[in-house]
Amino acid sequence: MIHFGTGGFRAVIGEDFTRANINLLSQALANKIHREGVADAPFIIGYDRRFMSDIFAKWVCSVMAANGIHARLINQEAPTPLIMFTVKETGAAYGMAVTASHNPAEYNGIKVFTQGGRDATATVTTQIEEEIARITSEDVRLMEYEEARAAGLVEEINPRNQYIDNILAILNIDRIKERDLRVLVDPMYGVSKTSLLTILLTCRCDVDVINDRHDALFGGRLPSPSAKTLQRLSQMVVENGFDLGVATDGDADRIGLIDAKGHFIHPNDILVLLYYYLVKYKGWEGDAVRNIATTHLLDRLAESFGRTCHEVPVGFKYISEKMEETDALIGGESSGGLTVRGHIKGKDGIYAAALLVEMVCVIGKPLTDILAEIKAEFGAHEMSEYDTRFSLEKKAQLQALLFEEKRLPDFGMEIEKVSYLDGCKVYFKNGGWIICRFSGTEPLIRVFCEMESRLRADQVTRQMLDFLGL
Repeated sequence: MIHFGTGGFRAVIGEDFTRANINLLSQALANKIHREGVADAPFIIGYDRRFMSDIFAKWVCSVMAANGIHARLINQEAPTPLIMFTVKETGAAYGMAVTASHNPAEYNGIKVFTQGGRDATATVTTQIEEEIARITSEDVRLMEYEEARAAGLVEEINPRNQYIDNILAILNIDRIKERDLRVLVDPMYGVSKTSLLTILLTCRCDVDVINDRHDALFGGRLPSPSAKTLQRLSQMVVENGFDLGVATDGDADRIGLIDAKGHFIHPNDILVLLYYYLVKYKGWEGDAVRNIATTHLLDRLAESFGRTCHEVPVGFKYISEKMEETDALIGGESSGGLTVRGHIKGKDGIYAAALLVEMVCVIGKPLTDILAEIKAEFGAHEMSEYDTRFSLEKKAQLQALLFEEKRLPDFGMEIEKVSYLDGCKVYFKNGGWIICRFSGTEPLIRVFCEMESRLRADQVTRQMLDFLGL
């Protein structure tokens, strides 16, 4: 089974993530490239630190080369945003990252990018799936990797310097240098270390790093920055007197943040802080975009700037599309992915970290103080989150209850509207909301609720879970 979810095709290695499926997906994309008449454009591919990612990338190159498509392989483990940047800078029609991002270690996956360095839209991925359905393993063309290199159909490249220089050109390096900031970096055994440390050291930050060795099991943790997974980072920031702790997920497109007191800064708050800083202190202008499970505090902030915050389904491809449509300044999601206009059209944890370091140095206040000022002006918003795995039988029951019968519990609050844009989202007249949706990357059901306090959000979440029998 090859199906593109919200973040590409992801599957357990050896089950659905196999050479046969990688070959089929690559051949389907090669067919699409030829049909669109863009086979002469370069095809960019990179890979992360997951088990056999480098080998999987070479398998893709073998198919592309056999189809006469010039593949440029980034010759060392690379952050996903670096791959997207390279697609943009080389004028490539398509690109690919071999990564399962923040999924558990037994997964690997493939993300497809289109011209300009953006996530493939739902239309593009559907077309690839339809092409896969039309072909068989007998239709796959293959050329040995070394033979393809010798023929000039595969070229190994290293575009890291260009990517780093692009970020440095945007930063206020002088203001960062003045602060002598101490930063502790946690790549979560992923691929951000070299790029992020180079940027911070160029800005004369005092930097140390943890969890940076190559470990395909990610130290036994989920490679996703959260309050739970960043406990060691939080402890070390406090014990060693760092000003900031910065973490990125497995492929470095998401960010996690720890303040000087060891507090985990929720990704919702990171998005709000950065939008606030970019408009109020850097003088940049534009709308905001968030997915349907991300804080509505961003809406109030945008409104105060005379702008609009646009809501889209979960999946960064939808954020990228809406940002391009509206020329928005910032777009992001509650899982830690965000992007800012002028860099790439996809999420970048490394660039976000660099901008947040600049923000701390320019404003000169602790993150929690800045956030407290924002919430004092625009209202408190606290989120409760819950997710759990389910059986196929339970999924069918939940789908029938929520999306066919469209039943809801009695929340004891007035409901403004209910949306089925992506899952089931209930908007309350008091400004709060709750959403229940199935994950597009793992067999999980997720519930998010935002209210005026964490206690109230937890209570409303419990009402929904009890109603669903979870």
